[in-house]
Order: sequence, then structure tokens, then C-alpha cells
Amino acid sequence: MRDSEYDLITLEATQEGLAVVTLNRPDVHNAFNAELIAELTDAFHAIADQPTIRMMILRGAGKSFSAGADLNWMKLAATHTRDDNERDAMNLAEMLRTLYEMPQMTLALVQGAAMGGGAGLVAACDVAVAMAGTKFRFSEVRLGLTPATISPFVIEAIGPRWAKALFTTAETFDAAYAEKIGLVQYVVETDAEMTQMEEHLANLVFAAAPGAVADCKALVRDVSGVFIDRELSQDTSKRIAARRVSDEGKEGIAAFLEKRPPSWGK
Repeated sequence: MRDSEYDLITLEATQEGLAVVTLNRPDVHNAFNAELIAELTDAFHAIADQPTIRMMILRGAGKSFSAGADLNWMKLAATHTRDDNERDAMNLAEMLRTLYEMPQMTLALVQGAAMGGGAGLVAACDVAVAMAGTKFRFSEVRLGLTPATISPFVIEAIGPRWAKALFTTAETFDAAYAEKIGLVQYVVETDAEMTQMEEHLANLVFAAAPGAVADCKALVRDVSGVFIDRELSQDTSKRIAARRVSDEGKEGIAAFLEKRPPSWGK
């Protein structure tokens, strides 16, 4: 995993287990095109397949996190057939799903603007920290479109009622509003505060068992919205039982009782 593998993003990984993916089209506010989507998909798969990577940070170079779709890409899409557009949209949807399903904890650090698909990236990450003043918008209806491919991730993040309001009005909202509705979890005022929050969250992640983190993410995906009945209780009981007898579970309990750091700790 080297920076030189990509043209429109950078990927850096530390020996400690942190991967940083940076959208690197600052001249167009990190807008999406087919190549950027393909590179992100490849990078997310590469990170997901690395068990030594514990956490991934997603950020944008320059003034903005991501302005959404590239104008030239949108112009080209207007000349394509419906089948061509469906394949194009599927690539974006699969990129977001790959991000959403990564076993590592994923953190979006957001500044400037996160519009359309950029906001979709934020929603697909586990945690998001936004700089105060960052602008968000789901602009698609102004263009006669809908935010279809990003909708599953946004609706899960903010709920159907907020999604309906923001999808249908294309209202611009700020970081404080994004925090209020759950699109981001934290808002910071300065670059220094952003760095402090990044380090704080990384410390929390590296204190957690990586397999348990992956299983927690799967647990939320599988349990969310499911009717609470005996079948669900049986499923969740099997999950915790499997964790208790796992190597991580045994090590974690032993470390706690022996008052020592577990093997996966920093």
C-alpha cells in the first residue's frame, strides 16, 4: 500500500496500524469522478484485507472534504445510456458499501464542504468529526436527480424524517446542524482541536480488541431495525458466547483480572 499506486488519492499506513486515505483533488474540492471512485474502492479493499490495520482515517486535501460529483463527470453521464449510468452509479454504491463494511473503525475528518456524495462518504464512516463552519448539502433535487446511491447510509445515520427533509429541500446546513441530526458526532473549532480529537479517538480504538471492533460493527448492522423476539435473543446470545471463548475474549478478561494491558493495547 504505497502512495504511488494512486493518482487522485493518497494512502499511507503506519507500522502501528493506522491507515490514512486522503482525497487528493484539491483544485476541484475533491469532487468525484469515475477514477476517484475506483481508487477509493481499491484502497478500501486493500485496507480491509490487512489485519494489522486497526483504524482508517478519511480526509480531503485542501479547502474541502468533498464537493460531490465532478461537473465534467456529470456532463459525460448526461450523454450516456441508462445502462451506462446504472453501471456508473453501481460503482459509487459499491465503493460506499465497501467503506461501510470495513472491519476497522473508520473516521471521517471533515472541513470546508461535504456535498452530495461527499456527505455520503461521511455517513458511511463509523465516526465523523467536522470543523465548525463546514457546509453540508444534498443538492440532487436542484439538478432533477435524487441522492439514491448514498441514501442507505445517510438514512441510517440521520433517520428517515431528517433525510426526507434534507433530500427534498436541498437545504444547506452547517456542522452544528450536522451534529444535531447525527451526520457527524463531533464538531471542533480549530485545527489543533481536530488533531486532539483524532488522537483521542485513535487512542480509544487502539485500546480495543480489533476482532471485537469488527464484530461490534457487524452486530449493529445485523441488529438494527430487527424485531426484538426470541430469535434475536438467541442470535445475540450466540454472539457474546462466541466472543467469551475467543482468544481475544480470554485475553481481555485475563488482562483485566491481572490488572495489565491486553496484548492488543498500544
